Amino acid sequence: MDASPRVTLLLGSAPDVMRCASWPKHAFAGIVVINNAWRVRPDWDVLVHAGDFPPDRMPRPEPTQRIFSAAHYVPAQNSFGGFVYAGGTMSMTAAYWTVHSRRPDVLAFLGCDMIYDHSGDTHFYGTGRADPLRDDVTLQSLEAKSARLLIHALRRGTLCVNLSNLPRSRLVFPKLSFAEVRDLSAADLAAMKAELAAGIDVKAVDAAETMEREFDYFYEHGMYWNHLDEIDGADLARIDRLWLEAVEGLTAPPLEQCSAAE
Repeated sequence: MDASPRVTLLLGSAPDVMRCASWPKHAFAGIVVINNAWRVRPDWDVLVHAGDFPPDRMPRPEPTQRIFSAAHYVPAQNSFGGFVYAGGTMSMTAAYWTVHSRRPDVLAFLGCDMIYDHSGDTHFYGTGRADPLRDDVTLQSLEAKSARLLIHALRRGTLCVNLSNLPRSRLVFPKLSFAEVRDLSAADLAAMKAELAAGIDVKAVDAAETMEREFDYFYEHGMYWNHLDEIDGADLARIDRLWLEAVEGLTAPPLEQCSAAE
């Protein structure tokens, strides 16, 4: 009998992340949390936090829990082409780190829809900063950044899925329920990966990656914000359009008007 797929749960801070509080830990090979999301449930395995995450908000980890920051995720991000092309926000950064370091069969996102135009709290803990909405040349299209992640992860054997039940998302991943992920068989996963791969426009991917190499906006230290005078936003917009074109047959059109946060 085939082994069940290894599913890693990746938690952001959107209000609906609290839906996972009662999900059994044994359904996942691991739980990776971003910034404040360590507060959602106590049995997380890895916390990946931004370099400017306030020290007074850090947890006291149990012996089995680990905490990672820039020294760990910058090299991982670099293996996928660097921050400029991957997108400089923690939902993308933590995802690339997880694919690189943990190599799950499935990376299941919750609380990472980056939709913030509704009334009420913006985060599960109240009102927070909408990081992906900041004026940043690498974040012109969050849909394009998630499309790029979807394709890069698939190449390394990881299927990205979205567990959100919200009507809109900046993530272009397939949407599954917790029950569907929990009951996913190896055969089901293989079929999903094959269907996705068949629907990707390979010519658009090749063109996007050719442009990335040509423009060479790569900064090994990760601090691309110190080189903004070297980065042409129009170049990145052209690349974004190609990543969106690559998944056009798989996804709904990008959201035109909405706010976002990790």
